[in-house]
This record gives sequence, structure tokens and C-alpha cells, in this order.
Amino acid sequence: MCIRDRRRVHGENQNLQGYITIMSALLQPNIILLREGTDTSQGRSQIMSNINACQVVVDIVKTTLGPRGMDKLIQTQRDVTISNDGATIVDLLDIEHPAARVLADIAKSQDNEVGDGTTSVMLIAGELMREAKQFLDDGMSPQTIIAGYREALAICLEKLQEQTISFSDKAHEEKRNILKKCAMTSLNSKLLNHYKEYFSELVVSAVEKLDPQLLDKELVGIKQVTGGSIHESFLVDGVAFKKTFSYAGFEQQPKKFTNPKIVLLNLELELKSEKSNAEVRIEKPEDYQAIVDAEWDIIYEKLHNLKNIGASIVLSKLPIGDLATQYFADNNIFCAGRVQKEDMERLASATGAQIQTTVNGLSESVLGTCGVFEEVQLGAERYNMFKDCPNSKTATIVLRGGAEQFIQEAERSLNDAIMIVRRAFKFNQIVAGGGAIELELSKELRAYARTIQNKRQIVITGFAKALETIPRILADNAGLDSIEVLNKLRQKHALSTDGRYYGVDINSQDGVINTYEAFIWEPQVVKLNALNSATEAACTVLSIDETVKNPKHEQNKLAAKQAHDRARLGKGPGQAVRPPGLGKNMKLG
Repeated sequence: MCIRDRRRVHGENQNLQGYITIMSALLQPNIILLREGTDTSQGRSQIMSNINACQVVVDIVKTTLGPRGMDKLIQTQRDVTISNDGATIVDLLDIEHPAARVLADIAKSQDNEVGDGTTSVMLIAGELMREAKQFLDDGMSPQTIIAGYREALAICLEKLQEQTISFSDKAHEEKRNILKKCAMTSLNSKLLNHYKEYFSELVVSAVEKLDPQLLDKELVGIKQVTGGSIHESFLVDGVAFKKTFSYAGFEQQPKKFTNPKIVLLNLELELKSEKSNAEVRIEKPEDYQAIVDAEWDIIYEKLHNLKNIGASIVLSKLPIGDLATQYFADNNIFCAGRVQKEDMERLASATGAQIQTTVNGLSESVLGTCGVFEEVQLGAERYNMFKDCPNSKTATIVLRGGAEQFIQEAERSLNDAIMIVRRAFKFNQIVAGGGAIELELSKELRAYARTIQNKRQIVITGFAKALETIPRILADNAGLDSIEVLNKLRQKHALSTDGRYYGVDINSQDGVINTYEAFIWEPQVVKLNALNSATEAACTVLSIDETVKNPKHEQNKLAAKQAHDRARLGKGPGQAVRPPGLGKNMKLG
């Protein structure tokens, strides 16, 4: 065989082998792991998409930061809410994007843990993701970024402890003034900022009423009373709650007592109605009368027991009927039924009474007392007030105001201030506010980054740059030149020993102030929790490189949500549900 024939045969063999390879590949069965129609996206582009979704949330809330921050009006199917609280805003937005929901979760966590700093934690997390996005564009591995962020966080926590100011050894009056300053700093960025001195006194007084070992926030009640001036708000050293539903005989009952005996019940005091399927067979009319008399004897026995124990006030979680109401009125006893659970628990804590499920065998030990009980008129409502309780470990703030939205936002502001004072009271540690601590930590991180030779140097520098977003946005929201203000602050922090206390001043054109001397203080635990939560959120989003969406599951979830909305609005299956407002069911990404 000649050389030409050999080459031709060799070529045919190669073509045959290629054909066999292609056919074998085509004949192999496709392995389907996911249901048909399932959407998958993965890789670096998915990380970028998640970061972009988080940035949308950050852009919404960043204008609410600081004393000059703006409010957001969020319309839902049921009502309208005006707020600048980060946790409230993201909760009402009902974010659906799974990665962006991480920001909503850390805001709620910050709100539950320390009560304030919800906007700050989202802004720091968003800025960390923005810095990471640039590193990813340059080809850096997400794991390298995560390792750098965790290292930077460890340095921040160490330096934060060094910058902390402790006031545990201060005198009581000086410590109280520090707590008031912390409350005023929290209220600075709230709707009540013009009344911060008045409400900071109320908040500190309320927290001082609590058990110093527990500091249970649930024992501080806030009652909203529409009407009147905001300055008419006041603190009750004890418990106050709105008058409950009552029958006609209620008006004949006394409305004021001094040192009364109080009984708390979880028991109905009314005639029981028969069940729909109840059946009683009688042979003569006297038997029916005996049944009716037995029912009356049972209710009267309960009422006699309460009267004989010497009770002046009877309160119950369950209804108190018209017969019992009239009986109590005839015997100069005050009663109230359908009292809310939290009010009953606070009453038990304040008066020393024990909640009873029966009136048989009552003793003096289960009764409570207070200095003064009275029913007063507040606006269009009547309130029952228990004052000067001997075991008082609770307090009630009665909040007055005009518009309903104003009072609701004022309550959220007071809740944040109460949480802040509780944490400061418990840990006795504060740091300078106004962006001062963030700039000081940023300076320390930049200095530390210069001692590192590998890629983590620029990651730690990016973390330091992300911390500067707090003073920058504070300056922007106040209408100042943020670049000029940041340059002045960097100079102060770099050259002066006391420069670590300098932050943003929203009340002057200079834009910088010694926040420690200006009493702009924050509990150290707020910054500690914010740094931890923001870093964890950023690392979580950066570690997600694939998202799998099951369309059938999404359709089922949408159908269930629509059915829930119809049931809540009282519509039938064939009736359409009105489309939600702009802030509801917001889809990101």
C-alpha cells in the first residue's frame, strides 16, 4: 500500500472514531435533577445580582439617617404609615428578593436586640457589598473578601473596646444625666427630636422603675390617646389602661379608691349560654326552674366569695356580665372585664396580686393593692390608673398627640429610646456618636492595613472606607458638603489626641464638633451589634453563588397570599383583590 492510500485509510478511521464519539454522546440519557421550568442562575454574575438587589434597599433607607433624615410614607392595603425607622420601613416594604431580605432580617435583629441603629446597620452592610463588588470586578475571589472582612471586624471590635467610656463608677445623678443624653441622642433622628428633653426624662424615669436585674421592656406600657398636645404626655408610676367594654350598671360603681384590695381573675363572671347541640329532658316545669336556679346559684356564689374576701377592685381577662356588674355596683366594688393580657401581667407585677382561675378558697395572700386607683378622662377616652403601687416594677407612658400617624411614629421613637436607655443602664458603656466612632475605627483599620502585604490589605482598606459611609450620609442629609466635612474630620482624627471624639455637626456650616463634649453619646452595645450584624450580612450575600427558583412553588405561594388577602378583606373567591400600594410586595432584582 502506498503512502497516499495509508493516509486516506488513516483519515477515514479518524472520521469514523469522531462519528462514533458524537453518536455515543447523543445517545447518552440526559440526567434531570430539577423539575421542568426551574430557574437557576449561578457564578459571579449571581453574586453581582444579589449585591445590586441589596443596594436598592440601601438607597431607599439611606435618606432617613440622622437628625435631618427624611421620612417615608408607605401605603399598604389597610393603612398609611409615616416613619423613618429602618426596621419599620423594610418590614412594610415586604421585600421578596431572597438576598435583599437578608438586610431586612439584620434590621429586625438590630431592632430586637438593642432597639436603635437599624438604618446604620443596613447602610454599613450595603457599603461593604458595594466595596466587594469592585473587588469582584477585578477578579478577586469571594472567599478572599470574606476572610478580609472578618479580619477587619476583629480589629474593629478590639479598637472599639479601647474607645469605650465607662460610667459604672459615677454617682447616681451623674449616671442619670448620661442616660438622658443617650435617650436624647436616640430621639435626635426621630419625630420627637423637638421634644427630646421632655421625653428623655420620661424614658429614663420609666426605665428606673423596672427591676434592675431583668429590665423587662414589656413592663413599660405605652398608651396612645388621640387629642391634646404632645406636651400633655405623662408618666404613670404604675399601670394605666383604656376603659374596657362594660354594661349599664358600671356607671353606678365607685371610680376612685385609696389602698384598695385588688383581685385579678382569668374567669368568666356571667351566665353561661347553652351549647347549640345541648339537650336537657325534663318531665315537669319545676325541673326546668331547678336548672335555672342552679345556674343563678353558681354565679351568685362566685360573687359572694369576691365580696366576702373584701375586694374593692375585680379585674378579669374574660367577660364580666351585666348581672355581676350590677352586683358589684350595689356593693361599691369596681370591676372590669376583657382586660388585655399584657395589662394584667403588668398589674400583677405592680400590685403584687396573683391571677386566679377560681374564686373558691381565696385568701388575703393572692390580693394586691396600690396607693390610689382612679378612672380619669383623657381626650375622648376614659382610663383606669393604678398609682403608687408598693411592688411597682412597671410604668406606663400616656402619649398624647393630634394625628394618629404622628402618635404611632412617636410610640416607635419612644420604644427605640427605651431600648437604648435599657442597654446603657445595663452595660454602663458609651461611645461618641455623630459618626465619630466610625471614623476613628476607619483610621485604625487603614493603619493596620499598611502592615499587611497580601490581597487582604485592599479588602481591609475597603472595610475602612465602608465605615465612613455613616458620617458621609449624615452630612449629605444635613445639606452639608460631605467631602469637605470628611476631610476636616480625617484631619481632626489624625492630628489631635481628642480628635477621636469629633463627628458631624448638623447645626453649623463648619460641619464638625466634639461629640463627647456636645453630649452626643450612644451605648457601646449598639455599635458592637451593628458591626457584627453588618459584616455577617455582607459575608452571607458574598458566599451565595447560585440561586434556584421553583416556578410552581412561586405560583402556589402567590395563590396562597391572594387567598389570605381575600379572607382578610372579606372578599369571595371570585372577587378581585385591590392592587397593593407602591411600598407593598416590592420586588427587587
